[in-house]
Amino acid sequence: MKLGAIFDMDGTLFDTEKLYRKAWLTVAPEFGVEPNYDLPIAACGTNMGEESVQVVRNFYPHIDCKRYVDRVLELVEASREQGLELMSGVEEILNFFRDANVKMAVASSAPVSIIEDNLSRKNLRGYFDVLVGGDLVAQGKPAPDIFLLAASKLNLAPADCYIFEDSFNGIRAAHAAGGAAIMIPDTMQPTDEIKALCAGIFVNLSEAQRAISEGSL
Repeated sequence: MKLGAIFDMDGTLFDTEKLYRKAWLTVAPEFGVEPNYDLPIAACGTNMGEESVQVVRNFYPHIDCKRYVDRVLELVEASREQGLELMSGVEEILNFFRDANVKMAVASSAPVSIIEDNLSRKNLRGYFDVLVGGDLVAQGKPAPDIFLLAASKLNLAPADCYIFEDSFNGIRAAHAAGGAAIMIPDTMQPTDEIKALCAGIFVNLSEAQRAISEGSL
């Protein structure tokens, strides 16, 4: 078993990717444009800052792209306030790693303040030694920066860490960092490119935990 486990947040720990997907599409008419169903896919895993603004600009070059991203965040925040749902198997795998003395981190494109808030709402903060947000790195996913920083803060080499992700950009970043990229698909099923970057692909965290406990991952 590896010494560390690094988790993405949205779509991996919390069932929030559906909130972002809905918001990316809902906001479009406010800006006089048609919803584009490729936009949520392209934006998945970006930092909701300049990276996300550039993604929106690629689809809608003539609108206020920063305001578009801000409106998406406003809608997601309103939904988040109504309650967070955990992804399947979260508490079980966190307890499994804690019992095995595996160090744990969250590395999310979201700011650290939102990571702290989400974890505290579900009483999960105590499981994690390290929190790294998109506001702490110069380059977001698919660059490996966020996972390199998380591993460094855990005092581990990336190769000694499982990295759990649901997004394509997240898997690219995990692989580039040198960690064991484990995909738990949420809104997107892996392409051949993404499959080649993964150490494992599982329907949920419980299945991933089973593979780890059996020594097959």
